[in-house]
Amino acid sequence: MKEIINTKIVKMDPDNLDYDIIKEAAQIINNGGVVVFPTETVYGIGADALNDTAVEKIFKAKGRPQDNPLIVHIQDVEELYDLSREVPENAIILAEKFWPGPLTMILYKKDILSDKITAGLSTAAIRFPKNKIALALIKESGKPIAAPSANTSGKPSPTEASHVIEDLMGKVDMIIDGGSTYIGIESTVVDVTGDVPMILRPGGITREDISRVLGKCDYDPAIIKSNEKIVPKSPGQKYRHYSPKAKVILYKGTLDNIAQRIVEDYDKFTQDGLRVGIMSTVQTEKYYEDKTTICVGDRTKPISISSNLFKDLRNFDHMGMDVILAEAVEEEELGKAIMNRLGKAASETIIV
Repeated sequence: MKEIINTKIVKMDPDNLDYDIIKEAAQIINNGGVVVFPTETVYGIGADALNDTAVEKIFKAKGRPQDNPLIVHIQDVEELYDLSREVPENAIILAEKFWPGPLTMILYKKDILSDKITAGLSTAAIRFPKNKIALALIKESGKPIAAPSANTSGKPSPTEASHVIEDLMGKVDMIIDGGSTYIGIESTVVDVTGDVPMILRPGGITREDISRVLGKCDYDPAIIKSNEKIVPKSPGQKYRHYSPKAKVILYKGTLDNIAQRIVEDYDKFTQDGLRVGIMSTVQTEKYYEDKTTICVGDRTKPISISSNLFKDLRNFDHMGMDVILAEAVEEEELGKAIMNRLGKAASETIIV
């Protein structure tokens, strides 16, 4: 029989922190419990990164595979030296430029971090988030906090507390509702253990951003092609992720060709008795006027798409859709991260 936890839900304005709640949440962390909190990317499910038993609760609540490593959240750059065997110059430069913010760095870990967090690897993923609630919680607890996205493993990541409640109610001790997250997709993960920084998961800090600072940065091959046999050094590398209940079909090509094929497939699936939704953009809404659509954002403002992506995938599920027809975006800057998430969510990709 599954243990049911009496989950406490509290609301908090990130710009007007309630320190009584922060202290209560920190006490839960220090007692080996689990707290969900917002970051600037997505909501995280957090536990004391130095407590193996507490970390196990994260895997249990999410139904997460044990070989999928967790990200450790800190609130001061100096903590890098407490958790890492060596901090290369590239890591220092990136921390000075992008921390606090949506960047996670892979470094060689010290033994203080357990193998449960790192999936037995010699490296650890470390991030300094920007959200004020997250930072206050980490500081008050006095511990680094391990925190993957606060969703059932494989589902779209949560960008609102309601998504967390839907997935994890009764499985965690506290959920801090800090409103909608800003970026809407998980942090960029970059491996800085080698000479050339390697992006393992694209996110809000782009390859172009890192290259402008360090002069060079590459993508890990696993981003281009998923491989179930790889040993993941970062969340999001090995398993299918970000998937709603509905089947997602992703269309790549020119906008006119994409829209034409989506309209054809919408009509075909509808005639077959399926409930179909189209994930459109501001630039393509005109093609689908008589069809069920959700506009995910503006192609000229990729942040508008990233901030809505996971929310709208969940919205289609709430509408009872069987199939979601999604448009590709340009794979430049933040578009690379958006396409990475859509590719992971999709059951099929069609080139038109």
